[in-house]
Amino acid sequence: MDSRGNRLRAAKPPYPDLIAGALLWGTQMLASSMLGLYLRNGLQTSRLAEVAALYFLGGLLSWPFALPVARFFAYDRPPEARFAAFFVTLTAATVLMTAFLFAMEYRLFYSRWHAPFGSIVWAFQFVFTSISAVYQFLVIGLRLFLPLGLVCLVASSYHLAKRMR
Repeated sequence: MDSRGNRLRAAKPPYPDLIAGALLWGTQMLASSMLGLYLRNGLQTSRLAEVAALYFLGGLLSWPFALPVARFFAYDRPPEARFAAFFVTLTAATVLMTAFLFAMEYRLFYSRWHAPFGSIVWAFQFVFTSISAVYQFLVIGLRLFLPLGLVCLVASSYHLAKRMR
């Protein structure tokens, strides 16, 4: 089989890696957000459970997308390139998934004041509410991935790059 077929076959992770990795990555992102909240305001928020669920689900749901893509790009590459593939893919997938979940929660809250579903006004409201939510997440929520999330990202990327030869 050609290189493309091998690359596609290598991109498919074993199911235990997919399931256990998703749970572990979600837990790491949960811990990262809680440490970030603790360092910034001593966990003083009325929405602690919602923040915890958001970051856990962001990590949990991003892993199944990130892992196969990273494995695809890391296949048959030197260690530095494998590390970079995992680092970039995990970063992008985790931030995008968490921002998406935040935007959907934001949209759900504001939907009671929006036009009826399916109308042109509703479509504009949906798009612009989602865009503003993603912007708000990037400005306010992204910092909860620091400092622990960066450590988890480097360690996980290193581990995954080392395992995939």
